[in-house]
Amino acid sequence: MSGSHFQADGQVTAEATFLPLKNWVVEGLRAGFFLPPRTAGRSPAPLQVLLILIVYYALEVTLSRLQVVGPARFDTQAWLSGWWSSLVFVGAAWWAFSAPGNNSPTGSRLSRVAACFTLSLMAAIPSVVFYELLMAALAHGWIKSGAKSAVWIYGLIYGGFMLWSLGVLALLIRRFSGWTARSAIFISIMVACTGISIWQFNQRAWQEDHSSQSKVDADKPRLRLSQQVFEAQQALWATKVNELALQRDGVTDVYGLVFAPYASEDVFKRESTLVNDILSQRFDAQGRVLHLLNHGATTPSHLWATPQNAERAIQALAERMDKDNDVLVVYLTSHGGSDFKLAASHWPLEVEPLTPQLLRAALDKAGIRNRVIGVSACYSGGWVAPLASDHTLVMTAADATHTSYGCGRLSELTYFGRAMFDEQLRKTRSFEQAFANAVPLIKQREIDAGKDDGFSNPQISVGSGIRPVLKNLEQRLETLPATLATAVESPASR
Repeated sequence: MSGSHFQADGQVTAEATFLPLKNWVVEGLRAGFFLPPRTAGRSPAPLQVLLILIVYYALEVTLSRLQVVGPARFDTQAWLSGWWSSLVFVGAAWWAFSAPGNNSPTGSRLSRVAACFTLSLMAAIPSVVFYELLMAALAHGWIKSGAKSAVWIYGLIYGGFMLWSLGVLALLIRRFSGWTARSAIFISIMVACTGISIWQFNQRAWQEDHSSQSKVDADKPRLRLSQQVFEAQQALWATKVNELALQRDGVTDVYGLVFAPYASEDVFKRESTLVNDILSQRFDAQGRVLHLLNHGATTPSHLWATPQNAERAIQALAERMDKDNDVLVVYLTSHGGSDFKLAASHWPLEVEPLTPQLLRAALDKAGIRNRVIGVSACYSGGWVAPLASDHTLVMTAADATHTSYGCGRLSELTYFGRAMFDEQLRKTRSFEQAFANAVPLIKQREIDAGKDDGFSNPQISVGSGIRPVLKNLEQRLETLPATLATAVESPASR
């Protein structure tokens, strides 16, 4: 171990027969910060290469575990799929280092390949550590990022560290091959390998362990498809439609369509059931509401919430109501995306997402004039313009660029559904007044909950033609027996 030492200029003297392992570690880390490695043409011993390889992958695997919140399993196949780029590196280096170029260090081709590969592993560690820790901080919420900015933040971090790693690699390749056409091709090959890895092999070694979900989730009822289930749904459809009450002459009746297509979270089942009850009791719509719901426990009692069933339900309601004078209330509750599609799930049944364009087309085709539409979902403000008309009131839980709140696994109701239906529409039958009263409540609750991507900013659009219809409806409903005002029980009291 005593055969090596550094001169004042940092170069290893010629008496050194080899470099200790610690020197390869230090010089590799220096290279990771774009500093020239001081290895003086030496080659690492095979055992040193193996040890550094083990250190690199052990550190990467350990830190990447931090990116998965909760139980995780190690995916050996995903981990091994990343090794191909190392093999490409060694092969390309062997080809590119066939002869020293200008300003390249002396030494055999094998020694230069081994030195470049070993230093590249250590040089990658600073960027790997910083990247993995930053992503872990985002995953665990140690660094706050709103849903709107999360994708951009991730993209900037990932792109920045990729450029860092490729820049370090390019400098190492140039150092060990000099300025040659082969070194330029070598660098291009590694850039291409990086792109292919991102495109095809970007799986994490650690994956969420769904088998370790809580017993509550494991025992949660799930849809089991069979011929009997399909036939029962068809029979239920006929029953529900036949039970719809006909419109009453001289009365502005309220009909309803409540649509909850996301089976995986109970909050939408609770909220849609509440809205169904509020419409039936507070708005005199008993027997005039179709409740479409995806949930493992409700297949025998509720029609599936699919886009096709939504169209059929709207047509069935149109056939029972006075399409020119009655009011149809449509309420949608689910997750929403920035593409303004309403998320749907009812595994193993495949369910397409509902879009505002499809809903508008179904309503127009049915010829229903007076419409009140509520959408409780993230980015639901994107539904306003496609649905707005002179005879339509549209209200949404958020604007087109923000998430809403309260749609998690532990939520009783969404913030919008709670404030609008569970609270304000128990006090008034005016949708406009209830919305105006609900918005400041939602804002304060989002502040109290620490919502960090900005106020959801619920939206409302009221057509000039629908306003007098709803005013007359409100006046009629206020003359109903007072017992109807308290007939609906809140989920919070159940």
